[in-house]
Amino acid sequence: MKSLALSNPSYRYLEQSFKEWLDVLGYAPTSVYGMPLHVRELLHHLESKGIRHIKELDTKHIKAYYQKLKERSNQRRGGGLSNSHLNKHIQAIKKFSDYLRQVGRLELPAIPLHNEEADSEKITVVTEEEIKQLFAITYQRPDPSPDLPESRIEAIQSRDRAMLAIYYGCGLRRNEGVKLDVGDINFDRSLMHVRKGKNYKERFVPISKAPLKHLQEYVYDHRAELLRGTKSEALLISLRSRRVCGATLLLRLKYLQQQTGDETLKEKEVGLHTLRHSIATHLLSAGMELESISRFLGHSSLESTQIYTHLAGVEQQIEQPYHNTPRFEKIQLHEDEF
Repeated sequence: MKSLALSNPSYRYLEQSFKEWLDVLGYAPTSVYGMPLHVRELLHHLESKGIRHIKELDTKHIKAYYQKLKERSNQRRGGGLSNSHLNKHIQAIKKFSDYLRQVGRLELPAIPLHNEEADSEKITVVTEEEIKQLFAITYQRPDPSPDLPESRIEAIQSRDRAMLAIYYGCGLRRNEGVKLDVGDINFDRSLMHVRKGKNYKERFVPISKAPLKHLQEYVYDHRAELLRGTKSEALLISLRSRRVCGATLLLRLKYLQQQTGDETLKEKEVGLHTLRHSIATHLLSAGMELESISRFLGHSSLESTQIYTHLAGVEQQIEQPYHNTPRFEKIQLHEDEF
């Protein structure tokens, strides 16, 4: 909470140092801003319990703090804190523990906290038929037609299909797609190299037939039209011939959504991450193993992937702990022309 004030100078220093550490490691700006705020709540709790030095911190203090957090009311909307909000606190606490260990301040045992079950009812997915509708819009003449050359309009539409191929066909996160370079696509091997994934983890993502076709058409036939003679390694290019930003891609997705004639689809809260949720749900419904989907999405554990068992209406049990590794076994995705 931003309104909390820390009276302990060493705790204030730790919060600022943790923030700088996250920034140096290349975490997203939202994480660099948000995680230290969550840690501030923990430090404020320690102050209230008379714990004045970080070396006094123990896992029992963290468990007690988290239990209090679960009982705390939501000051904005009433009721308790959502599971997704609690999971953000867990992530921040675990990352803070990593920070304390790496800078040599404190070696804590494993944090005894596990992610709460995701609020799956709040996760929006689009159906495979709705995905087809989004693609279909990219082939239609815009109405009203923008004041652009025909070749530029076709290039934007091709980029829209590449966007859908990246976020639905390959299940990337928002920033992963924005940061893709042309060289990250291996067309011969049908693989995408995600170099800047969450927590700076790399992975290789298989590209099935339909997404590969859309990416090839964009790169070889239309990307140069958006570059207009400039040079850039970025895969997705804006009308200003620069790397496109996430906000622009979201606007394009919203545009495609509203151009469909499907009122059910038009009323859905659709974002780039919706496409990632959707492909995971569709793959699970088609019978793909949870472990394979977890590697495909770049999850570090199966806990994050299990939300899709509720969305897809299937149950898969975790028989043993699963840890993501740099080696990625190629997944054969369905080849439907979505």
